[in-house]
Amino acid sequence: MDCRKWIERYSTDCNLKYNSEATRNNYKSCVKQFLYKFEKYREPKEIPTQIIKDWLLEAKIINTRKHRLCAVKSFYELTVGMSAKIGRIPYPRPEKKLPIVLSQEEIQRMFNVCKNTKHRVILAILYSCGLRAGELINLKWQHIDRSRMIINIIAAKGNKDRQVMLPAEIIPLLEKYYHEYKPQQFVLNGQTELQYSARSLGEVVKQLAHKAGINKRVYTHLMRHCSFTHMLEGGTDLNLIQRLAGHASVKTTAIYAHISHNLISKINSPIQNIKL
Repeated sequence: MDCRKWIERYSTDCNLKYNSEATRNNYKSCVKQFLYKFEKYREPKEIPTQIIKDWLLEAKIINTRKHRLCAVKSFYELTVGMSAKIGRIPYPRPEKKLPIVLSQEEIQRMFNVCKNTKHRVILAILYSCGLRAGELINLKWQHIDRSRMIINIIAAKGNKDRQVMLPAEIIPLLEKYYHEYKPQQFVLNGQTELQYSARSLGEVVKQLAHKAGINKRVYTHLMRHCSFTHMLEGGTDLNLIQRLAGHASVKTTAIYAHISHNLISKINSPIQNIKL
């Protein structure tokens, strides 16, 4: 099989179909892996469906298997023109693992050990507004509206725009950061590039957690989970959190009700009516 030919064809189709750069890159990478795995076949249409199923099952992690299926289905539909080839293979049920969020005391410890102004800005925006890593990286100064006290999130996940609040508490920090670093177009400028990288963002959060003596697994997206969980615990309506998060369904937002230890700890157990 001429794998390079099919990869180039799919790359074009993928660029036309999907707005998200992350989706395009992930799908292309997965399809490339798939094609070279079965390069002994003359054409993709000759790969037996059962063989494809076996390849999918090699992925022991459910989300990895689902991702493989999404990418390969996309390839057969867009590029090969055989949407029915694996169309009947069902998506695996997703794993329902709840993230272990940090307490506000642990968040405070991260701020206490953070001496770098840019790093404080990163932590403050991620936690106060619940932004995704890509949304913070792509945030421009023109998106911050101080007159209305909002931040405009442009072309976020699903190519959707939304607005989040601009907390008054972080404005002095943003002013200090601006005068110290003189960033121009983007709020976070890189050392050698115009933009900060997602990898650098993750390292900042990870190192701050380590310095704060937090033994939990801490990553960029966890700050988003912490933000919305603590908002819910503070009394913010779930539907409003859905709007801030940019979730299409409130069912997605409802996960924060499941991981809120404050809400769970206030539930009255039936043993309260029993004399021990």
